[in-house]
Amino acid sequence: MVFVFSSCNDEWEEEQYENFIAFKAPLNNDGVSDIFVRYKGDQPSLFQQALVVSGSLDNGSDVLVNVALDPDTLQTLNYERFQNREDFYYKSLKSEYFNFGPNVKFVSGENTALLDIDFTFSDIDMSDKWVLPLTVLEDPNGRYRPHPRKHYKKALLRINPFNDYSGSYSGTAMKIVMEGYEDETPIVKDQVVGYVVNENEVFFYAGNIDETRQDRKNYKVFASFQEDGEVKLSSDNPEIDFVVNQKASYTISEQMDAVRPYLLRRYLTIKNIDYEFTDYTMVPNIELRYKVSGSLVLERRINTQIPDEDQAIEW
Repeated sequence: MVFVFSSCNDEWEEEQYENFIAFKAPLNNDGVSDIFVRYKGDQPSLFQQALVVSGSLDNGSDVLVNVALDPDTLQTLNYERFQNREDFYYKSLKSEYFNFGPNVKFVSGENTALLDIDFTFSDIDMSDKWVLPLTVLEDPNGRYRPHPRKHYKKALLRINPFNDYSGSYSGTAMKIVMEGYEDETPIVKDQVVGYVVNENEVFFYAGNIDETRQDRKNYKVFASFQEDGEVKLSSDNPEIDFVVNQKASYTISEQMDAVRPYLLRRYLTIKNIDYEFTDYTMVPNIELRYKVSGSLVLERRINTQIPDEDQAIEW
């Protein structure tokens, strides 16, 4: 018995696994890892991407890990998922929108380290699906080893800049009807996504158009939130013949969750939406006129116990 227990103790004191370096960036169903970063215009917004070292014992030495861009993996993902539908492809984030150092230091006794990434989103067009692809490089001197599984040593960060008005709105209270068919059952979308334009502005896709349309960039509806509670709706494409029939407005209300008292629920409601637009590309040589009316509601659940804003919001 003494011999058996002594053997067990020896195992506890020895490393049971390999010390591999990996990103902490789990993939979602689309094969990327969503990250949310506060939009600050031309000012840098810091995001800290975690890396970990595996093992049953604490990391025993200082390690300097090399990190680099990995556009090849993103290219492979795009083709495997979308084949020839290039309008669905994720795009590598342009260098003007981010900056990070090539090295991350693991300190002896610590099993995690943070890669500081500064994002600057001024003038970014969110109708494109931006991804920052990263990889852990091999160390020519063998001081560390990247994880052998590629989805551990790589991080495909889907960039989601946010402001106070962006996110997935409930669209069940907004109806979309084709001109001449007002008495028919209207089109209703469960979710309407608002994408960041600047600190006080987002854009939606008009009517029932969404991210799956190849020509979605032609149908942006911009919503500018004013201090007096007005929402100014507009379009930058004269070909859709965008017309606003009624001034829209918004309200913000907050309440603490009844079950989780630390959770703040914030509701942003856009009221009196009433506009018309023309879909001129869906059917060749035929213009389809739509009327959109109703309201949209954005709910944000905020954990007041977490100081970091991007982490506090339950996305």
